[in-house]
Amino acid sequence: MRKLMVTGYGGFVAGSLVWQAVRSRQWDVYALSLVEKPEERERFHCIPFDLCDTAMLENVFAEIRPEAVVHTAALADIDYCQNHQADALRVNVGATRDVARLCGDSGAKMILCSTDTVFDGVKGMYTEDDSPRAINFYAETKIEAERIVRETVPNGVVARLSLVMGLPVLGAGNSFLAKMLDTLEKNEPVTFPANEIRTPVDVITVGRAFLELAGNDFTGTIHLAGSTRINRYEMAREIATHLGYSRDLVVATDSNAMPGRAPRPNDASLDNAKAKQLLETPMQTLISGLDLVRRMKEAQDAEQHR
Repeated sequence: MRKLMVTGYGGFVAGSLVWQAVRSRQWDVYALSLVEKPEERERFHCIPFDLCDTAMLENVFAEIRPEAVVHTAALADIDYCQNHQADALRVNVGATRDVARLCGDSGAKMILCSTDTVFDGVKGMYTEDDSPRAINFYAETKIEAERIVRETVPNGVVARLSLVMGLPVLGAGNSFLAKMLDTLEKNEPVTFPANEIRTPVDVITVGRAFLELAGNDFTGTIHLAGSTRINRYEMAREIATHLGYSRDLVVATDSNAMPGRAPRPNDASLDNAKAKQLLETPMQTLISGLDLVRRMKEAQDAEQHR
């Protein structure tokens, strides 16, 4: 059984990835997290500790000896990172440097979970060959993390994710869809920025792509993005309509007109042509991805109630 290490367990991207990896019966999964240790089961092990504890990380890595590492752990709150830059550097850069060094020394494959917000949002439909340009501090830390992986891990992968759409499976994390549905269920309005254009990707597709990348020979940079380019306001209206809520509950806003917030790229849409060409995992449209999330959530809920 191959050994897969996943950092950032507790976030909903990592939670979905771990759930899919365990169900695949192809990986022995080791999840690293700050959260309380859940009940272990076959092919799943959770090790709770601070990833920034370099000595502990080295000991855990030496004991597990993973063949692949998916590094999702990060401080991803853009405004928090802007106002707490030392924390952002410690986690997003420092921990990445340690994980990359251990992967490079051991020969383990490393997949870095990066972001579409490394781009400035001027051009849109960015390809892997476009040069990143940060407009907030979070993006600066992720650009530096990408550089570290490229220079330290010979068989490393930088996977830039577009806006991730999903529901928590094993980890709560920061799911905009879960928060949106909770609000709509109360018949209360939700606000989404009309100025931000993205290519939303569903969390199930992300997990499948990560597992494929962990097991294949691809190295380099790849964009994991959906096949629908849309602004976040219209995206929310489409989701509301598809799930049977009133689209009139979705209210438009401008994220870059809100005081006290770090700037956001206006058009961070990603070109997913490379992923479509190289991966067996299909990149979904907004609606097909939403339907996939719902089916997998129902399957996970059914497993829990057995």
